[in-house]
Amino acid sequence: MSSSGGRAPSASQTGEVGAGGVSESGNRVGQAAPVPVSEPSMRRPAVLALCVVVAAYVLSFFQRFAPVGIAQDLIAAFNTSAASLGVLAATYFYVYTVMQVPTGILVDTLGPRLILLLGGLVGGAGSLLFGLAASLEVAFLGRTLIGLGVSVTFIAMLKIIALSFEERRFASLVGVSMLVGNLGSVLAGAPLSWLAQTTGWRSVFVGLAGVSVVLGLACWVLLRERPATDGLPRRPRFDRTVVVSGLLTVLRNRDTWPVVCANFGICGSFFAFAGVWATPYLTQVHAMERSTAAQHASLYFGGFALGCLFIGALSDRLRRRKPLLIVGSHLYALLWLFWLSGERVPLVASYALFALMGVLTASFTLTWACAKEVNPPLLSGMSTSVTNMGGFLAAAILQPLVGWVMDQTWRGALTGNGARLYSVEDYRAGLLLLAGTAVFGALAAWRTRETGCRNIWQPG
Repeated sequence: MSSSGGRAPSASQTGEVGAGGVSESGNRVGQAAPVPVSEPSMRRPAVLALCVVVAAYVLSFFQRFAPVGIAQDLIAAFNTSAASLGVLAATYFYVYTVMQVPTGILVDTLGPRLILLLGGLVGGAGSLLFGLAASLEVAFLGRTLIGLGVSVTFIAMLKIIALSFEERRFASLVGVSMLVGNLGSVLAGAPLSWLAQTTGWRSVFVGLAGVSVVLGLACWVLLRERPATDGLPRRPRFDRTVVVSGLLTVLRNRDTWPVVCANFGICGSFFAFAGVWATPYLTQVHAMERSTAAQHASLYFGGFALGCLFIGALSDRLRRRKPLLIVGSHLYALLWLFWLSGERVPLVASYALFALMGVLTASFTLTWACAKEVNPPLLSGMSTSVTNMGGFLAAAILQPLVGWVMDQTWRGALTGNGARLYSVEDYRAGLLLLAGTAVFGALAAWRTRETGCRNIWQPG
């Protein structure tokens, strides 16, 4: 399969596992002859590999949003303030943010198999530590290890999709994978809240430690590097000079930064709200029962999952990225006006608003496709990881910052179990930060470059 239009061949066309060295034409130095991804002998291992990683991605999503389902339990267990709860939840995002670029480099150079094994082991250790934590400090350490362990999963999944399937199906397959992965976030809402009240939240995380280790081992056993067909090794060689050069190529590309900013605004506000503050906001401002508030969170995640599938497939069908990103991000930003008002509505309406907000939030998933398509194909891991870093950086900043702002206006009210009780005004001050971040993301969408669902990178 040859390249057309003067652009470099995609990673899926070349069949390469990593980024390796990139020549001026965008080809890997010593690149092997392309292997068609449509051959059944290749497609079956590719599908199996993707299924294994998506299973690990389900766990990653669950761990990411678990604090929203047990927020009240954590406040009671560690006698913490809103700011401290925000920092505890955001610890995951701090580590995840820092790890995005290194993960992209490792996936592009060493392949996903080894780092997925290590991720499963480290994430399992963190989950065990978090479940057994007797103090807030130990819980911080456990949450840090969880974030470190699961930080490799998403980029590895994107790399497998980019390498093993047709380029035109990238957004669709990412959407399907995220639809399945979002089962983890749905489980982190109402199901986790119910399970925590039934068996205790600590037991849940101790059990998840075992699941994490099993998935890591499954990745090691079932994933295989593609065998060489031309005498050249398929495992890329880690070359520091090439890695630095590739990363600088992505960072110096001015088309990279608008999608990073869009991801920062839309994804960051979503993670901060859905990951911590949605359930406390609904229970304290809208006077909902905890189970009802958790159901809203599950609906938000469910809407997001369906939105990932729908928006990705629609984008691939229309052969357009930018219009869907603009429309989705602007409607999402507008919905924040309602939550800022603090007005109570019938339960059916609030359910519908949360589900709709989830669907619209999914528009940011197009930023990964845009990043991949404006950068050298063989740097897909680095380009998507840099973009992904935007949303996690925003969440790491916003989750504790929202809590800190709420603590500044808190007037000393307490709930029956001694936890802090925040007013409508307290939450409004915090949510204003999230709304402003969402607007920033919507404005950045206008600066993204339309790719027509194909790689448009040209060597400078």
